[in-house]
Amino acid sequence: MGEQASGGASEPDKSNKSPSGVSSTRKPALRKSGASRSAAQDTNEAGPASVRTASAGKKAAVNETPEKPVAAKKAVTKKATAKKAATKKTATTKAADRTAPAKKAATKKTAAKKTAAKKAVAKKAVAKKTTAKKAAAKKTAPAKKAPARKAESRAAMVRRAHQINDGLAELYPYAHPELDFSNPFELLVATVLSAQTTDLRVNQTTPRLFAVCPTPEDMAAMPPEELEELIRPTGFFRAKSKALLGLSAALRDRFGGEVPGRLEDLVTLPGVGRKTANVVLGNAFGVPGITVDTHFGRLARRFGWTTEEDAVKVEADVAAIFPESEWTMLSHRVVFHGRRVCHSRKPACGACAIAPLCPSYGEGETDPEKARKLLKYELGGQPGQRLKPPPDYPGKPAPPLAPPAAAS
Repeated sequence: MGEQASGGASEPDKSNKSPSGVSSTRKPALRKSGASRSAAQDTNEAGPASVRTASAGKKAAVNETPEKPVAAKKAVTKKATAKKAATKKTATTKAADRTAPAKKAATKKTAAKKTAAKKAVAKKAVAKKTTAKKAAAKKTAPAKKAPARKAESRAAMVRRAHQINDGLAELYPYAHPELDFSNPFELLVATVLSAQTTDLRVNQTTPRLFAVCPTPEDMAAMPPEELEELIRPTGFFRAKSKALLGLSAALRDRFGGEVPGRLEDLVTLPGVGRKTANVVLGNAFGVPGITVDTHFGRLARRFGWTTEEDAVKVEADVAAIFPESEWTMLSHRVVFHGRRVCHSRKPACGACAIAPLCPSYGEGETDPEKARKLLKYELGGQPGQRLKPPPDYPGKPAPPLAPPAAAS
């Protein structure tokens, strides 16, 4: 052990000799300790970078080993997430591309519906405004309306009614029935045919009819189809044909082929009412009667003779105003005036000879020049309704019915 200790101390003795040559065992130990300290210090001072680098390298090596798979996993996860997101976006884009046309079409339809609804609302609003304006114009235009009728006594009304009748007699001294006929049977048939048509069209139709069947017996024997074809121009030919066949058979069977001269008998015939009976009695038999057709009823109300709408009641009111001797001619005059001057829609008030006596003056055109253009038949310079008018008729005869076009 001593050799080991001296051997161990021999090397420091060689290197750490003092100038006097004396060796010391403590000093070298101290020196060795100092040297080791200085070496350690030198190691700590001179080699911290290398040591630190080595330690850092070790740490990095330790850290890198577990971090690489985590980062890779994260990257893979991110890539997978990105792929999923891209796939979803692609699917959404494709779905959007597929549904885009439908959505666009639905949007267009909705927009079109909204536009149509807006237009409809706008049209309704315009229509309402127009209606309101028209109503306001009507309210603010009292000149076109007839003035309010003044209250008058019964005696005053009757006196004025007679004055109107006298004025119409002066205006229409040639007033007559406007149906062509030569006997009571022809007048009866023509009057039945005049329903829902003009007297002119009846007068243009009856010549052919009476040439084929001039008597009730001949007409009753006519085949319905042939009779319908003959009276077709007058309209409602099936119903009228049935009525003519029925009344012809009744005249043949019950009255010996003659037209009766009593109101009670006439109204029993098919298609014959009170108006038709009064026409036949007044013009074929000379029996006074008031014929209340659409023209007569309209003017009787405008003149203030009645307020009734029913023909029988109108007839009763007017019959109480005038004597029986005036009934037939009064009917002709009033009907003449209604067809020529006092029209249904626009009366020619400015050209009316009895305007000062009419309580309804102002319902029609009051300007004289404009009113003259509304006049019809002979007053308007046009032909009348009869093909064979009476000798004192101032107008022109009506033209006959044009022959049917030849079949090609």
